[in-house]
Amino acid sequence: MLLYDFLKSNYEENEPIFLSDIKIEGMSDVNIRQQIKKLTDEGMIKRFDTGIYFLPKKSIFRSGSQLSKDRVIELKYLQEQDSRCGYVTGLMFANQLGVTTQVPMVFEVVSNKATKDYRETTLANTRVIIRKPRVTVNEENYRILQFLDLLKDIDLYAEISGEELQRCLLQYMKRATLDFAMLEPYLSCYPDKIYRNMYETRLLYGVSS
Repeated sequence: MLLYDFLKSNYEENEPIFLSDIKIEGMSDVNIRQQIKKLTDEGMIKRFDTGIYFLPKKSIFRSGSQLSKDRVIELKYLQEQDSRCGYVTGLMFANQLGVTTQVPMVFEVVSNKATKDYRETTLANTRVIIRKPRVTVNEENYRILQFLDLLKDIDLYAEISGEELQRCLLQYMKRATLDFAMLEPYLSCYPDKIYRNMYETRLLYGVSS
């Protein structure tokens, strides 16, 4: 089957296949949708959510292999043709840094693909919040914007404080090769509370007190 051969040639197993991205010369969108349904019914591909499919990897488990939700979100909102266009934010990023132990029940992302300042959707029964960026996101600035988003609301997320919080933030800055000079050009895009939070976490002007 032409479509199946195309998918096998262009996608790895357990990698998201977005129906809207499939373009094959000589096949209409209607024909592609019909063929996708046929392949799904025959178990040759699996449906993850509306318009999202994948080639299942062989598995010892009866339910078969599953698609990573993180990977779907990464390709759907955070990348555009191998270029960075978004980042994870909110409680999930705070949890990743270790400033909170709260496990988020929602994915929050900032993406150039957002058409509104704020939008909520669901992806495989998981709530996803998509926000417009303050400035266009790219490979050079996404870690800066992600970190500044966290600092803006660090008072809401952090379960640690004082030297422990400062150490956690500074360790991340070191890992991400960030310094205050890199943050400074973007500070004017944020509300004034970010200065207070940077002062209270002893990061203002990169000086620890």
